[in-house]
Amino acid sequence: MWPGISLALLALFTGVFLYVYRRQREMIVALRRAREKIQLEETRVFDFLHGLGAALTAASKPSDLHVLIVEGALRILDGHGGALYLADRSGDLLRPAFATRNCPAFFTVPENIANEPGFSWASYLRLRTVAPEDGVLGAVWREEEPLLLRGEDSRLVALRVGPLKTASAMLCPLFYGDVALGVLAIARGPDSDSFVPSDFQIFKAIAEQSAFALYTAIIFSEAAEKKRLDQDLQVAHEIQRILLPASSPEISGWQISGINIPARQVSGDYYDYIAVDETHCGLAIADVSGKGVPASLIMAMCRSVLRSQAHGQLNPSTVLRQVNAQLFPDIKEDMFISMAYAIIERDGGTITLCRAGHDAPLLYKAGDQTVSKINPPGMALGIDSGGVFNRVTGDFSLTLESNDCLVLYTDGVTEALNIEGEEFGMASVIKAIQASASEGAAGVITRLTDDLRAFVGPFPQYDDITLIVIRKK
Repeated sequence: MWPGISLALLALFTGVFLYVYRRQREMIVALRRAREKIQLEETRVFDFLHGLGAALTAASKPSDLHVLIVEGALRILDGHGGALYLADRSGDLLRPAFATRNCPAFFTVPENIANEPGFSWASYLRLRTVAPEDGVLGAVWREEEPLLLRGEDSRLVALRVGPLKTASAMLCPLFYGDVALGVLAIARGPDSDSFVPSDFQIFKAIAEQSAFALYTAIIFSEAAEKKRLDQDLQVAHEIQRILLPASSPEISGWQISGINIPARQVSGDYYDYIAVDETHCGLAIADVSGKGVPASLIMAMCRSVLRSQAHGQLNPSTVLRQVNAQLFPDIKEDMFISMAYAIIERDGGTITLCRAGHDAPLLYKAGDQTVSKINPPGMALGIDSGGVFNRVTGDFSLTLESNDCLVLYTDGVTEALNIEGEEFGMASVIKAIQASASEGAAGVITRLTDDLRAFVGPFPQYDDITLIVIRKK
């Protein structure tokens, strides 16, 4: 009897042992597979993060980053189709940045659209913008909440339109701080298990890192664009510098000096010396309304037209009438040019001046050291086609005695501001001229610019500054 019981117990023990051993082996295999899966996910996540960093440090296009984000999310989470949508400039619409060929439509698709001649699902996804009220994609964007769709969720029905026949999907809005960037969405087809909550957690982490990468890419792009613009402006500055006189003309009986100090890299102010003929020299000073690049372009046009009309013409008003006629059709309604154009004769003492709406030149008389405004009538260029301009704009002649000075300037001189918001003013200009007229034309320029710098101090220059001083020897 006892041997039989012993054999039965031994058989039972052996069976239990084998069962436990087999179960433990199965658990070990399952744990090993789970660990391998986790390690694989970790590797994919690290590869994804490394790829994001590489995309930000390399000279890659934004589209490369968009592809990396979608394909990285699909690879990590075993998705079958996905898309990245980014907000347009207004923030009112989502535009597709990248979508896989079999990506489902995360928005409402009109019935029977696939039956239209020449229809391409990939092209449709690539071109379709999405509004906040349009499907689950719009809802995620509008409500700013991530979404996991699986099982019998009724919202999956609309996502089954298209080649993937979506069985499960995840969508997440992309935010960096308060900046709304877009939405990332991925899906699985019916031949795979649905996404689970652990997948959803990983997906939200991917979306968070993607938002950081997208925002950083925007900052990099803006910095690169600013650098390119700065380089373009520097080139424009150099070109404009070349257009200004390199030195003052040597004219018997006269001293002439001029300067241009732009408030920005490019200036809307202009001055020029023009050889009218063998015995006459033209001097022009102008101020284009506005600042920056638009004003500098108008200035370049004005210089070209003035030079084309000035040669051999001894009447300044005739020259400016022709300049106005040529410039008027090409100047915007809100822009104009104030200009003063003078012609002086070698070894003479007479200056013939035309003032087209420009600041009144200042005449310094050495005999009594007085300064007065020379204020003949005139109209700015570019306002009128010629009917009024030609009638009100004429020549004015004045005679300078030895050591007399005529000072031409732009309003950047008189309207220069200090840190308290006070203007340099006409009185300060007159005082500087009276104090330096005996030092010659260059001396007047030096004294005026020194006084301006001392007055303005550290306050940024607001407007372009241009000066021409004509002194009779």
